[in-house]
Amino acid sequence: MKLRALMLFLLFVPAALAARDKSPTYRIPLPPKPDFSSMVWLLGDWTGQTVGHSPPGKVHLSISYGLDRRVMLFKEEISLAATKEAPAAKESSIGILSRDPSGHTFLFQVYSSTGFITRYRVNVSGAEIDFNPIGGLEPPPGWLSRRIVERSDIDGFIETVQLAPPQRPFFDHYTAAFRRATPSAKAKTPSSQKAESE
Repeated sequence: MKLRALMLFLLFVPAALAARDKSPTYRIPLPPKPDFSSMVWLLGDWTGQTVGHSPPGKVHLSISYGLDRRVMLFKEEISLAATKEAPAAKESSIGILSRDPSGHTFLFQVYSSTGFITRYRVNVSGAEIDFNPIGGLEPPPGWLSRRIVERSDIDGFIETVQLAPPQRPFFDHYTAAFRRATPSAKAKTPSSQKAESE
């Protein structure tokens, strides 16, 4: 009887120890990846020049994917000349475009060299993209800003940036016409595509 009990003990104890040493496997479900297909044309480097009644100025914009295509990264540098109404301005910013939890729109958070951190809700309607203010961690006190992007052709778009002083309506701060700094993939010739693949 003692021998049988000993044999059972020797059989079950190693199995129990092995089960105890096995770490549980955790799987955290990931949120779905954003569908950026309506804005994929924005990817790349762009150079802009202010137009119309805007103060003379230049804008450089670079847009790329980040974090395994879960966000789009916007890097912008703007330089505007002084006018009678406003001093010269030079600003750089980094923006992160991500999927809104609802899945129907996008959120855009911008970190500026001025120290402001602002947030926008982004809606896409055909060739137009609207960036509407929804506050932020450190927005300009009392001021609101919004922007409208309108695609003009495969390698160009127009962007209008609007500002609203405290308790006042929006006015056009500047409008810039952008051209792609490098030709788009569709515009490349077969020979240039072959050279890149080699």
